[in-house]
Amino acid sequence: MPTRHLHVLRHGAADPFGELSGEGERQAELAGRRLAALPVDAVWHSPLPRAARSAQVLAAQLPGVPVAAAPELTDHVPHLPDPVPPGWEDFFDDEDRAEAADGARLAAALTARFARPAATETHEVLVTHAFQVAWLVRDALAAPPESWLGMPYGNASLTTLEYRDDRGASLILSNDMGHLPPELRWTGFGPVARP
Repeated sequence: MPTRHLHVLRHGAADPFGELSGEGERQAELAGRRLAALPVDAVWHSPLPRAARSAQVLAAQLPGVPVAAAPELTDHVPHLPDPVPPGWEDFFDDEDRAEAADGARLAAALTARFARPAATETHEVLVTHAFQVAWLVRDALAAPPESWLGMPYGNASLTTLEYRDDRGASLILSNDMGHLPPELRWTGFGPVARP
């Protein structure tokens, strides 16, 4: 039975302008080295600069593997809970509320394109954003839509999902940062303990 392996990464650390930082370049390079042991068929990335550059750096470790943008991977709020859970009111602004329908459409397109079996055995790398990683994991676990809120993903962390026709999705690995040295883990999440 062919398996579709999705190796999903959040982009590397970015500067305040959304460009990949020096730390982010190093994170992406180390993620590429880790993925080099796999038979990767394609690298897909969000069209936003931090993800596109992360994919380029990562793919330098995967000679000959095609790299392309996938609009479904762009950064967006995949689901806006109604009502908003206590403690999250400040997180969502008026722009998120206005774009809720578009976010739901993009979230549905993301799962329709990537969260399903393939006709042949494939290993695909998706370089995207924390919300999209969380949405794919939430979908694989068949968890309630608002569950994505409680799933933070570190920069260049690796999450692997598998899809086969004879069973539901399988979460193989989640938020794994074993390829990163401690000083490069959890970049962008503030002063918290680093795993």
